[in-house]
Amino acid sequence: VQLQASGGGLVQAGGSLRLSCVASGSTYSSYDMGWFRQAPGQEREFVARINWSGGSTNYADSVKDRFTISRDNAKNTVWLQMSGLKPEDTAVYYCAARFSWKRFEVWSVPTYDAWGQGTLVTVSS
Repeated sequence: VQLQASGGGLVQAGGSLRLSCVASGSTYSSYDMGWFRQAPGQEREFVARINWSGGSTNYADSVKDRFTISRDNAKNTVWLQMSGLKPEDTAVYYCAARFSWKRFEVWSVPTYDAWGQGTLVTVSS
């Protein structure tokens, strides 16, 4: 599966952005989808995950109650709605896909099978 992320940009603290990730080339509904982020000089970290059907989600504690992950399998798209943005949310955001049979460690970078190219989110104070 190939992934194309978009929607990043510059936003003031407290603002909102919606990231999109469109999948192609394989059976999208076979994959759980995740969003990760990587700030300069830091390791890539888990943000959110949604299972293949959209019925189960997980969030990092740092974004819980501010970010919402959703998907539409008919459109081969997953979104990350971000609100209440903080300067510490500044990072390159990546979407990722992994086979839905993997039920373990949804936060683990190496367990994901495909990655998008990343989209930069900058939050100014």
